[in-house]
Amino acid sequence: MKSLAFAALLLTAPSALAAACPAAPDHSKAIADTLAAIQSAEREMDARPLSNRLWEYWTDAPDEAAQELLDAAMRARESYDYLRARDTLDRLIAYCPDYAEGYNQRAFVAFLTGDFTAALPDLDRAIALNPTHVGALSGKALTLMGLGRDAEAQEALRAAVTLNPWLSERHLLKEPAGEDI
Repeated sequence: MKSLAFAALLLTAPSALAAACPAAPDHSKAIADTLAAIQSAEREMDARPLSNRLWEYWTDAPDEAAQELLDAAMRARESYDYLRARDTLDRLIAYCPDYAEGYNQRAFVAFLTGDFTAALPDLDRAIALNPTHVGALSGKALTLMGLGRDAEAQEALRAAVTLNPWLSERHLLKEPAGEDI
C-alpha cells in the first residue's frame, strides 16, 4: 500500500506536490545544541560523532514520501547513478521546495559530476533555508574553489568553520591577507 501511495505522489503535478509537503521537522534547538557541543569539543575525535548527528537532523525529511525520495536519491548517488539521483532530487524539490537537504543533495550530485555552476544556486538555496547547514556551507566553499573564486570560497569556508571548528575542510583555510600567522 505504501508503494502505491508513493507512486501516486510521483505522478501528481508539481504544484499539487508542493502544496502537500508539510514543513520539515524542527530540529533547530537540537542543531544549535549540537553545534555548541562541537564548538566546545577539545578534540576532533570528540566532535566527529556530533558532526555526524547533524546529518541525522538535516536528512530527516518532512514526511514519509519525501524521506523515500531523499533515500532513493542518496542510494542512486552512492552507486554513481547521478542521472537517477538528480531526477529523484528534482522530484523531491518539486514536492518539498522548502526542504534544504533536497537542494544540498542535488548540489552534491552536481559537484560530483564537476558541474560547479549548477551546484552553486542549490547551495545558496539550501543555506538560505538553513543558514547553519555546515555541509552546505563547506560544499559552497569547495564549489567556489572549483570555479576559481577563491576569495568567496574562503568566506564560505570561514562561515562553516565558525560553526564547526573541527570541519575536515578547515585545512583549506588561508590566512587573510595582511595578517601575521
